Amino acid sequence: MNRSRLLILLLLALSTHEALTQTLSALTVARVKYSGGGDWYNDPSAEVNLLRFVQRQTAIDVNPRYEFVELSSEKLYSYPVLFLTGHGNISFSEYEAQRLRNYLERGGFLYADDDYGMDRPFRREMKKVFPRDDFVELPFSHPVYTTPFPFPNGVPKTHEHDGKPSRGFALFHQGRLVVYYTVESNPSDGWADAEIHGDPPATRTEALQFGTNILVWALSH
Repeated sequence: MNRSRLLILLLLALSTHEALTQTLSALTVARVKYSGGGDWYNDPSAEVNLLRFVQRQTAIDVNPRYEFVELSSEKLYSYPVLFLTGHGNISFSEYEAQRLRNYLERGGFLYADDDYGMDRPFRREMKKVFPRDDFVELPFSHPVYTTPFPFPNGVPKTHEHDGKPSRGFALFHQGRLVVYYTVESNPSDGWADAEIHGDPPATRTEALQFGTNILVWALSH
């Protein structure tokens, strides 16, 4: 092999390695795939659009693609942030509950958004994960509601659901916020492609800003 061809191959290998390293280090939010019959898979454009918005609005390095992960998968620990949503039942095996606990105790973060109908099963299954910890409502002064975008009234009301006030709950474990959970609000529906839910542009922007706040908090803590 002549020297010129060897140099070209070396440069190609280096550029491929650099691109792969950048891809692996960039943020991707993984959707939690769970059992029980709930539609964990709905609106796959949501995370992609959120990450694209984060890319435009912040200096966070992201890889805006849709990925899902099972709690039993070894890939679980490669994601700093998990996202869970759905309309119905959720079921964690004891092994999955222990895996999620280990993930969160090692520094991972879970954002869960009730898409209408998952509140009771989600709270039930999280008791398998942290039997001694309860969800508490997060005060509006918390940085999730202030940085980088201000939400002085807490969680934005993206969708009506039962017409009750939108609320945001936190699960703290050993003093650290490990799970953030929104109900009666459904901001993740506002991340989805515009034609799916028909939300006005202002509502979608508000939802994307709020999602950005959640990711900024998760990555900085």
